[in-house]
Amino acid sequence: MKRTLLIAAFVSASVVLSGKHFGDAYKPISERDSIVRIEVVGCEDTVIRRGSPDTEEIKYGFEGGRVVKIGDTYHMITSEMVGDPYCVRMRTGYWTSENGTDWHRRATIRESDADFTGTSQRAAIWGPMMVYHKKDRRWHLFYVCYKALPQEPDVNNLNFDGVIQHAVSDVKGIEGIGGPYTDRAVLMRYDVDPDPWEGHQGVDSFFPYQIGKKWYALYGSATTQQMSTCQWMVGMACADRIEGPWTRMSELNPVGLGSFAENPIVMQLENGVYIAIVDGGPWVNKLGYTLSWDGVHWSKLRHIDLEPTVTKWWTALRTPISLIPEKDGTYTMFFTAFKDYDGLSYGVVSKLKLKLTFLDK
Repeated sequence: MKRTLLIAAFVSASVVLSGKHFGDAYKPISERDSIVRIEVVGCEDTVIRRGSPDTEEIKYGFEGGRVVKIGDTYHMITSEMVGDPYCVRMRTGYWTSENGTDWHRRATIRESDADFTGTSQRAAIWGPMMVYHKKDRRWHLFYVCYKALPQEPDVNNLNFDGVIQHAVSDVKGIEGIGGPYTDRAVLMRYDVDPDPWEGHQGVDSFFPYQIGKKWYALYGSATTQQMSTCQWMVGMACADRIEGPWTRMSELNPVGLGSFAENPIVMQLENGVYIAIVDGGPWVNKLGYTLSWDGVHWSKLRHIDLEPTVTKWWTALRTPISLIPEKDGTYTMFFTAFKDYDGLSYGVVSKLKLKLTFLDK
């Protein structure tokens, strides 16, 4: 029992945040403030790739999700692009690994209906994020449900009108991470009080985190109704309870990151600063992150340069899905990226070893 409680405290530490600076006057982080230096120590290029065990039914690979470590085991819930229509026929898979390199698929958490008529709200499912809430001792899963239609010129219809579905693990305790999960309410919608910057994609990501007794979330949207000028941005929302109701913090939105950003995951580092790791964009080809002293006001987006430490093997870097402190003082960052296999672009899972040095208090 004592071991279980210690593990639960470790996992929830990235979710129940101290708010050390939250009661103070807002302290902005400028581009001149170093705060933390992130160095790439090593990279295992593809720990899950095309042809890996348990990928036989996954035609186009993986994108996004989250990895957490419980004891000595890594747990991943991720989006699997299983078939056609591309980006529409989807599964949410649960995987585990004892060493971060050899992975085994354990369960299907959700599956889309792949409806391609624009009428189903569950045509495509993306962006699964699991958060352990120590108050009710259950995992809470948040994922995006999209409608889907064939593409139009300059309009992305493959994933549009996204809403955030909330689900809760049936099994109490930290061991309930693999499900099953029961759906609860839809927490955010594209058609209820959207901010002007939100677009055709609807709500495309959602990650909640607690500061003191208050809950906050970074959520995303994109103006995919005009791809030639499309912007992918994130905003802030707040709630008194993880179940909501959630309210957009419109006065802060969109968060001024100044660059493509999608799929944020928030945690607090040992020097008290909050970090949100994000998909930095397929055109930038760098993993992104932003910093905050209060968990509400965020810095301009920064990027992690893999090159020249890592020889380029990817066609597009995509989404960091963890920042896990390890016993040796390093951090493990799993991320998804695309790699070419005989002309087929396949989403792989890769593993970075990072060193973090704290510079400014």
